[in-house]
Amino acid sequence: MNWISNYVRPKINSLFSRREVPENLWTKCDECGQMLFHRELSDALNVCPNCNNHMYISPRQRFANLFDGGIYVDVPVPEPLADPLHFRDKKKYTDRLRDARKDSEGHDAMLVAEGELGRMKTVIAVQDFRFMSGSMGMYVGNAIIAAAERAVKLKCPLILFSAAGGARMQEGILSLMQMPRSTVAVQMLKEAGLPYVVVLTNATTGGVTASYAMLGDVQIAEPNALICFAGPRVIEQTIRETLPEGFQRSEYLLEHGMIDRVVSRKDMRYELGRITHMLMKQPPMVHGDLPAPAAAELPAPKPEPAKAADKEKTK
Repeated sequence: MNWISNYVRPKINSLFSRREVPENLWTKCDECGQMLFHRELSDALNVCPNCNNHMYISPRQRFANLFDGGIYVDVPVPEPLADPLHFRDKKKYTDRLRDARKDSEGHDAMLVAEGELGRMKTVIAVQDFRFMSGSMGMYVGNAIIAAAERAVKLKCPLILFSAAGGARMQEGILSLMQMPRSTVAVQMLKEAGLPYVVVLTNATTGGVTASYAMLGDVQIAEPNALICFAGPRVIEQTIRETLPEGFQRSEYLLEHGMIDRVVSRKDMRYELGRITHMLMKQPPMVHGDLPAPAAAELPAPKPEPAKAADKEKTK
């Protein structure tokens, strides 16, 4: 046994070798290829500072950015049957659900929360595209109904962020039934005279676009989001013609009157607060508004200095 080769040299190499850099410190923009430091990207709300590409952001990150102080409470959603059709392709549907729950933050493809936005009670529902491409199943239908019922009970607006690849094929016709169910939920808000604002994010397609995603009182979209029923590749193959540049993107839909405005993610909180306050006939939301300090936190007033005339009288 060579003591120098087997012990001393490995010990010296371990002291002076470069430390491995964790793989999650950098993220590559899928639009421009720029390498982005994870902290800077998180501070920018997952928007590439080089090309303004709006990358994936989780529902919890949206809630923390939108609600005052990042404070919110989850709205409970009724749990549907796990696998009503006993669907199986390459994997069981129950196994796909289990794997999706490991890779996402929620129990299914939509999270609902309530809190204050600009000091006004608000219910927000966010679809999670990382959960089976945000596909619309029975749980998503239950979540929209729960969000609408909660908004009606609190007499507050409902804001919904859509992101989906369409209906969930593993639930068959039961998935398609969520289209009329969600439409009924939106009608509940309209009958109560409450605002329903939809924010279309990348990508919003299929049966989601054909139902609750296009029924808002105000339709907002993030920049360059794909918004469609059938995708551009399917349309090109059907009509055998080249589609115009930017077809079915946010800016194209805005130009053709299908949405009301395109809003960057960094301006989304203030824009949503301004719109909901206006629709609820409330005073305008103040940009950068903070709660007033409590009386105990206020400094004691300093005594005013005595004037010269008062000093002469005292003499």
